[in-house]
Amino acid sequence: MTTPIDGIVPVMLTPFTPDNRIDEASLERLVEWYLANGSDALFAVCQSSEMQFLDLGERVALARAVCRMTAGRAPVLASGHISGEIADQKAELSAMADTGIDCLVLVTNRLDLSNTGGEAFRATIEALLASLPADLPLGLYECPAPYRRLLSDDELKFCRDTGRFVALKDVSCDLETVRRRVGIVAGSPLNIVNANAAIAFEAMRAGSTGFAGVFTNFHPDLYAWMYRNRAEPTPLVRELAVFLALAANAEPLGYPKLAKIYQQRLGNFTSDHCRVIDFDVREKFWALDAILEHIVNGETDFRRRIAEAERAASA
Repeated sequence: MTTPIDGIVPVMLTPFTPDNRIDEASLERLVEWYLANGSDALFAVCQSSEMQFLDLGERVALARAVCRMTAGRAPVLASGHISGEIADQKAELSAMADTGIDCLVLVTNRLDLSNTGGEAFRATIEALLASLPADLPLGLYECPAPYRRLLSDDELKFCRDTGRFVALKDVSCDLETVRRRVGIVAGSPLNIVNANAAIAFEAMRAGSTGFAGVFTNFHPDLYAWMYRNRAEPTPLVRELAVFLALAANAEPLGYPKLAKIYQQRLGNFTSDHCRVIDFDVREKFWALDAILEHIVNGETDFRRRIAEAERAASA
């Protein structure tokens, strides 16, 4: 890969038809929306994509479709494995490696299933790397499900020193950890990409190369503007950072279905059908639509203010 994983990396949703099939027409609209709204790379198969609820054929088809639709305009990443047994993981990773993706992402909790520590982690990494194409860039993802398996500093150094990894989707949700990790990988091809909205701005200023959190499914353009302006923390930039952090607190209200409702509102999705969420989110989370309305109004206001500030700066 000649293009590093740097910038805004949406964790993609998977649109489904009402009868539970992947909806390629909606997927194509979603890809175009991401690219038109400041996204620098696309994480096509991840937890937000409901990967634990997709069979291998669907995961492979999803990655292939996103590569085809993106057509080289941005790097495409995909998680390769959800299984437990190493032999099954190798088969999953091999299939995903053959889809045309730019970066194959290893899920850290699959690398140490029982969370026993660094020895098991390193042994699994070595076994998997030996079975993968040597020229395919790799990523790491501290996926929260089925459990969040954070990398130790020594494990991060081990991955750095293989020369194979280009990105870590950091789910530590801790600014000091992000800072320390940025220092560990300095001078290597491995980038740290924070995924937590509460620390997004300060993490960018500390060296996180962008953002890969779930609310890239709502306003990637606002995260992109904040990233571009991270070196100059004007009052507008700082106010935006607060809005983005607070808006992301809506995630527990039925995400990813919440984001699918939002995308349906934009006209990108024909259905909000979700495999992960099997209950009525509006019944469980009262005034959900009112919360979404506040988020939309906040987005609109910040886009207006940003446009005014940019006009004033160029006058």
